[in-house]
Amino acid sequence: MTLVQERFIIVLLVLLSLSGLAQKTIVTGRVTDAASGDPIPFANVIFKNSSTGTTTDFEGYYKVQTGLHVDSIQCSYIGYSVRTKPVKNGLSQVIDFQLAEDVVRLQEIVFHAGENPAYPILRNVVENKNKNDKRSLDAYQYDTYTKIEVDVDNITDKFRKRKFVKKITQVLDSIDRMAGEDGKPILPVFISETMSEYYYRQNPKLQHEKIVKSKITGVGVEDGSLVSQFIGSSFQEYNFYNNWLNIVSKDFVSPIADGWKLYYEYDLTDSAMIDGFFSYRLDFFPKRDQDLAFKGTMWITKEGYALKQIDATISETANLNYIEKIKIQQELKPTTAGPWIPNKSRILIDIGEVTDNMAGVLAKFYTSNKNVVVNQPQDPRFYAHPIVVAEDFKMNNTDDYWINNRHEPLTPAEMNVYRMIDTLRNIPVVKTYTEILKIAINGYKKFGKLDVGPYLSIYSNNSVEGHRFQIGFKTNIDFSNSWIFGGRAAYGTLDDEFKYSGFAEHILSRKRWTTVRAEYTRDLDQVGLAADDLIGNSVFLAATRFGNQIRPYYYNQAKLTTQRELFRGYTQRLIFNYRTFEPLYNFAYYTVPGRSDSPIASSFETAEVTIESRFAKDELFVQNDNDRVSLGTQKWPIFTVRYTRGIKGIAGSDFEYNKVGLNIRKRLGMGLLGTSNFDITGEYIFETLPYPLLKAHVGNESTFYTTAAFNLMNYSEFASDSYVFLKYNHFFEGFILNRIPLMRKLKWRLVASGNIIWGHLDDRNLAIIPDFDNNGNPVTSIGGFSNTPYMEVGYGVENIFKVLRVDFIHRLTYLNKPDVSKFGVKFSFQFIL
Repeated sequence: MTLVQERFIIVLLVLLSLSGLAQKTIVTGRVTDAASGDPIPFANVIFKNSSTGTTTDFEGYYKVQTGLHVDSIQCSYIGYSVRTKPVKNGLSQVIDFQLAEDVVRLQEIVFHAGENPAYPILRNVVENKNKNDKRSLDAYQYDTYTKIEVDVDNITDKFRKRKFVKKITQVLDSIDRMAGEDGKPILPVFISETMSEYYYRQNPKLQHEKIVKSKITGVGVEDGSLVSQFIGSSFQEYNFYNNWLNIVSKDFVSPIADGWKLYYEYDLTDSAMIDGFFSYRLDFFPKRDQDLAFKGTMWITKEGYALKQIDATISETANLNYIEKIKIQQELKPTTAGPWIPNKSRILIDIGEVTDNMAGVLAKFYTSNKNVVVNQPQDPRFYAHPIVVAEDFKMNNTDDYWINNRHEPLTPAEMNVYRMIDTLRNIPVVKTYTEILKIAINGYKKFGKLDVGPYLSIYSNNSVEGHRFQIGFKTNIDFSNSWIFGGRAAYGTLDDEFKYSGFAEHILSRKRWTTVRAEYTRDLDQVGLAADDLIGNSVFLAATRFGNQIRPYYYNQAKLTTQRELFRGYTQRLIFNYRTFEPLYNFAYYTVPGRSDSPIASSFETAEVTIESRFAKDELFVQNDNDRVSLGTQKWPIFTVRYTRGIKGIAGSDFEYNKVGLNIRKRLGMGLLGTSNFDITGEYIFETLPYPLLKAHVGNESTFYTTAAFNLMNYSEFASDSYVFLKYNHFFEGFILNRIPLMRKLKWRLVASGNIIWGHLDDRNLAIIPDFDNNGNPVTSIGGFSNTPYMEVGYGVENIFKVLRVDFIHRLTYLNKPDVSKFGVKFSFQFIL
């Protein structure tokens, strides 16, 4: 062997030895949020002092490897503090990261001369919206898995020391492991899983979701159909191709809205292959911190300029109450037809502590879509009901079913959540507080098959009844899912009169919501403050039971109502109503108008039939046991047309008359300017009638503001036999005050209102009221409008101390009448986000 050959062999052996030492370093793991425990998708993971790295997938998992010598690995993501951990070189290992939010303000973006390179990308995104937005499809459908978890977080030592919390210390002591290595402890109180089938059709625009199976475990929550309707994917639908996203009843501007340049700053920071698509990474920030806008990261594909994935956060600096953070993460995939559909979505809502002595709440939503089918629309009748629950949604609801059908397996922490909630809700003190909360929300206390209440009306005090005590009940779904019975009884200590009411209702069909209801009532009411005019304003109605009663009267009422939803959005009602009027004030009328010798009467009876048609094109309903609850419309106004025929001679009825009425209501989203609500109502009464049968407009002499009344109109100040009124309310959100530094910190919001009514009271309806009754007592009359409309305008501030609203109202017309207020300050309390 020559010297050259010997040295060659030595070198070869050294190289082989070194190659054996230079084994690959392989690191896998998961990146999660330290506060919530949720995965952080799209985070950057890189070996320190190298160019070798990767990004986490939607579930927060990553895998990275290198053949170079490394000693540490670093994880970073926008809005979080950077974490670095040691690495064992040349070995396979698991390293998880929990990132804490960076409380330091993100550095401002500085652009140098020339156009921001992100702008051309954004312009192309907007130009290609129609190609990429799923709404451009004729139809789409998919199978959906939805998971929701609600936790109590920010559990401080001070909170633990509260008397109530001490009684569940044993549970609290076991929750530290829920958040993990260095995360904050959380206490789970609700978890649900849902399998559903979702269908959408573009023309006409219709949607339908069938809840196939649901699994619900929660403190104070029953596994019922109402909760199952709310936990489907219909309420977790967020499309960033919309200019505005409605979240917690607020409109947030999308970072890819048509007017993106007005609201956001952008930074093109990276490009990479994401699931086979070369994509640009754009970071985005609101131009004004208090605006209802997002900050975060999105990836836009180079080919087609489609939204590939997005991580968008609304921080506590936005003009919202109680909410510290809202985070939406989405991963999208293209369909066979081109447009992209989210295949995974994750939403987190972090509700902060209302007071220092309370904990916060963390709500987490996860949605996964599979088996997408496009451009195969169903018959429009298929979409008749937006949300339905399968009749067998509780059957075969076994662990094996969920293991085989859920799109993603539960983590060990999520499996532990089920066990912890079962323990928590069986603690006696938790049961007690849960019942108290249910009573506060529903107004009723459940006793087996009966609900007792409403407690808001249990006591009042007024000039007619003195102390009024009332108790009521109604049957619940445990009694029957098709029959409801109920009643109430009240007694006044001053008038020594019993009042009572009873009803029976039969649900004939839940598919085409069809009901028949019969009821009978004996009670006290007021002209111009009738309970029928204040439906939906239970607090104001309860308040009218206190203090001086204006034009009070007793009445007996027998009422029969039937209704049916004939087709989606259109409901027909038929009402027969018999009612007596027994005034407790000086009232009289001529029974034969126009005759000088007409008899005078003070009480009367009426019998009438009303036909009502209501059309709300895109109204969404959910069924709450034996009730159907409207969640409002998305785009279209609600139209209601009503015709009433009074029939003389039936059951002693004294009058024959005809009334025709129309109502239009709409919520208007106005983007940056806020939101508006308007209500237009008109009615025409053809015959001559005493004013209690006309329209006595609702006034408000209290110090509280209400949308149910004209707030500077006196009680029973005006009546009309024909009228049209407009009620308009506008909520500026933070549009103006966000731009004033001091106001920006207070998070006050401006509101504006305007009420106007054109009315007419025919001379014949005035002449039917005599000056004196049969006993020579002067008769209390009522006024009408002249040719001038009644007008009032208001402006104010809401969100004072997060609950108080103050309105400053000016009355513009009829200022020369006695005892009227030209200006008023009204207060109201509200819980708003």
